[in-house]
Amino acid sequence: MIELKVRKIGNCLGVILPKEVIQRLQAFDGERIFLVETDNGEYRPTPYDPASEKKIAKAKEIMTRYHNTLRALSK
Repeated sequence: MIELKVRKIGNCLGVILPKEVIQRLQAFDGERIFLVETDNGEYRPTPYDPASEKKIAKAKEIMTRYHNTLRALSK
């Protein structure tokens, strides 16, 4: 378990993530990290945007459905 301390950063509150956590999330300076609420009400940090995952899943569905049309259009 890693303990984090809430600190005042400018007019906001924030936490400083230790280097080990940043490496594990594969995050870099300036990148966004998302807090995703789980089914049991807890929050999980992730470098992946859940909205993007939904868009990618929808795009895959469309590409599968219109595979033949997309193939014809690419010629």
